[in-house]
Amino acid sequence: MTTVNSPNVHNIAIEGTFDDCQDLVKAMFADVSFRDDVGLGAVNSINWARVMAQIVYYVVAARKVAPDRSPVSFTVPTGNFGNVFAGWAARQMGLAVDRFCVASNKNDILTRLFTTGTMTTTGVVPTLSPSMDIQISSNLERLLFEVHARDGARIAEAMIAFRETGTFTLDADHHALLAETWASEQVDDEGDGGVLDTMQKVHRRTGMSLDPHTAVGVAAAQRHTWATPMITLATAHPAKFPDAVEQATGVRPALPSRVGDLFDRDERFEVLANDLQTVEAFVRARIL
Repeated sequence: MTTVNSPNVHNIAIEGTFDDCQDLVKAMFADVSFRDDVGLGAVNSINWARVMAQIVYYVVAARKVAPDRSPVSFTVPTGNFGNVFAGWAARQMGLAVDRFCVASNKNDILTRLFTTGTMTTTGVVPTLSPSMDIQISSNLERLLFEVHARDGARIAEAMIAFRETGTFTLDADHHALLAETWASEQVDDEGDGGVLDTMQKVHRRTGMSLDPHTAVGVAAAQRHTWATPMITLATAHPAKFPDAVEQATGVRPALPSRVGDLFDRDERFEVLANDLQTVEAFVRARIL
C-alpha cells in the first residue's frame, strides 16, 4: 500500500499500535460531522461487507473437504476476529461446523477469554505474526452480542467497562455456552511446536511454505485429535514475511510476478501522532 504512487492515495502511519489505529478509525466514525463531511468508509472487518465476503471461504472449504455435507471444524489464526466470526456466521446460516479453534500468538488475550472466561489487556508483544499482535479484537464484540441474545445495551456497557478497566469476564453460563463450540490455543514463535518449528516441519514434509500467521493456526490445530475433519485457514502469502520463512525453511519465498519488484519500490507515507484531531485534519486537508 505504501508503494502506490497515485495522487489520491495517502498512507498514514500512527505512533502507536494496531489497537491505537483501530481506535482512531472508530472515533472518526463516531464523529458524525466528520464522517458525513468526508464520506468516510472502511474496508477492514469493521465493515460488515468484509465479513460477508469471508463467509464464502468456509462454505467452499467445507464442501471440498466434506462433499457429503458432514460436519467439519475450523482453526483460524485470529487477530481482529473478523475471519473466524465469518465462519460462525456461516454456521448460523446452516453450514455444518462442529468446532472453531481460535489460534493466538504471544498476544493471547482471546485464548485467555475462551479458556478462562476472562480477558485482560497486558500490552502488545511484537511477534513473527504482526497481524495478530492485537489486544482489542473488534469483531469479538459481535460474537458477544449474539451469544447474549443480541442485548446491545448490555454489550455496549460491558465494552465501555472493558476499555476503562482493561478486564472483561463472562458469567459462567455464557462461558459454558461458548465452550460448546469454541476452543483456543496460544502458540509461541520459538520452541517445539512453535511457529518456526511448524513452518520448518510442514515445508520438509510437503514442500509447502507457510507464512507465520498460518503456522500459528496449523500448530494450534495439531495439538488435538478433533472429532471432525479440521480445516486450518491460510491467511497470508508467505512472501509477505520472507525473513520468517527463510529463517524457518532456509528458502526465501519469491513474490508473485505481478509485484515482483515490490520491495524495490519507493515508499510514501506520513507519520502522525496518535491524536484524533491530527488525523482528521490530515484527512480533511487532502479531500476537501
